[in-house]
Amino acid sequence: MVCYLCAVRKKQKIRILEQVTVEDYAAEGKSIARVDGKVIFIEGAVPGDVVNIQLGKSKKDWAEGKAVHFHSYSPQRTSPFCEHFGLCGGCKWQMLPYEQQIAYKQREVEQNLKRIGRIELPEMLPIVGAKQTKYYRNKLEYTFSSKRYLTREELLERDKQREAQPEGGEAESTAAPDVALGYHVPKIFDKVIDIHTCYLQQEPNNAIRNFVREFAKKNGFSFYDIKAHEGWLRTMIFRMTTTGEVMVNITFGYDDVPNRELLFKALLDEFPEITTLLYTINPKWNDTIYDLQPQTYFGSGYVTEKLEEFVFKIGPKSFFQTNTKQGEELYKVTRAFAKLTGNEVLYDLYCGTGSIGIFCSRGAKKIIGVEAVAEAIEDAKQNAAANGLTNTSFYAGDVIDICNDAFFAAHGRPDVIITDPPRAGMHEKLVKKLLEIEAPRIVYVSCNPSTQARDLQLLNEKYVVEQLQPVDMFPHTHHIENVAALVLRS
Repeated sequence: MVCYLCAVRKKQKIRILEQVTVEDYAAEGKSIARVDGKVIFIEGAVPGDVVNIQLGKSKKDWAEGKAVHFHSYSPQRTSPFCEHFGLCGGCKWQMLPYEQQIAYKQREVEQNLKRIGRIELPEMLPIVGAKQTKYYRNKLEYTFSSKRYLTREELLERDKQREAQPEGGEAESTAAPDVALGYHVPKIFDKVIDIHTCYLQQEPNNAIRNFVREFAKKNGFSFYDIKAHEGWLRTMIFRMTTTGEVMVNITFGYDDVPNRELLFKALLDEFPEITTLLYTINPKWNDTIYDLQPQTYFGSGYVTEKLEEFVFKIGPKSFFQTNTKQGEELYKVTRAFAKLTGNEVLYDLYCGTGSIGIFCSRGAKKIIGVEAVAEAIEDAKQNAAANGLTNTSFYAGDVIDICNDAFFAAHGRPDVIITDPPRAGMHEKLVKKLLEIEAPRIVYVSCNPSTQARDLQLLNEKYVVEQLQPVDMFPHTHHIENVAALVLRS
């Protein structure tokens, strides 16, 4: 094994480890190797690969790096199916067979809970894998950019063309503007990959995106420049449901009625599948739309989704499980872990648009939902009404502020608590409150087993973990959901 230094631009030094055999998978989709007793976390490789590693961060006992050259490939590998694989960053595990992916995910959940939680755990149930590993997302967001990301090959070709130009002048360019409509390049905020075919969402997703890009270029519409904060077209958000509805919401940097009419008329003429078309004016420096008001141009302004027999209204800013089919499987596990008999008061914390509580409503006497986003609570109330439910109540506010003694006294002490916090996990104050309330059963739905493990350790003071069930919501990525059932110690 050889380690050497090579010079690069600006006289930087990049350290390369040569011919390293990748040994295993680590957390967050990285693989792992050991060199002279030092642990190396590697991006872009799988166990069994023999690679050269370009080191980045390097400490005494560990380092991070990425695979920059492959001497031989692991027999575990399979061929990626997407032309953008390796650039996009959205489906980093395409080179692994799906069976390997879910095996590593199951192991990661187990290791996180044991290493971080350090509590007694039951045997984990087998991971619920996805039957559909392509076209599984119901929501996608694309970015318009005036700066298309160019690959190394494209840059070399451009340099060749410039060198071939006659001396003393530049050839007149007839090429279209170097714009893009796609995904941001990982760790490069101002460049966007021009996506032609994406396998995350079914058609007409690709057809609509490619049509809008070409129509915009043909008509000279300006694409957003994130550095200069200039340009008309900013983002395009799709929502597609299993019921066959299609929502498109295009965000503009400023209002331009004539061009908007031109674009939208062409879009609706070309794609009658679109059931609702919206636009949002965003003059801000960031792309978030949660503090903005989308305007309905065509249709109802929302789409309708179904989980089992339950119907959900989803607006342009609504939160809903991104993978509908696996979301349904996740909720089935959650409902089973809740062990409802029809007599329980169920609290649904971080309830979003009320989907988990509503999904469990047939088995509970009363549902109390709490969520910080006021608009989500309005959606939850409408969703409950649309399903004819009379045993649900939803309240807007921060969970740690609302869930006090007076709130529990007013609405009844919980028999079951379902908590589905963000990736950061539950606030320590909420954990303390749950320990005080002593609900007989807690079901903890997590999108981050690391923070879930931390919280389970805190809850271990009064609760024992009864069941554990991972669910894969995002094939070809390292992300994983895990459901834990806890019961009050006797």
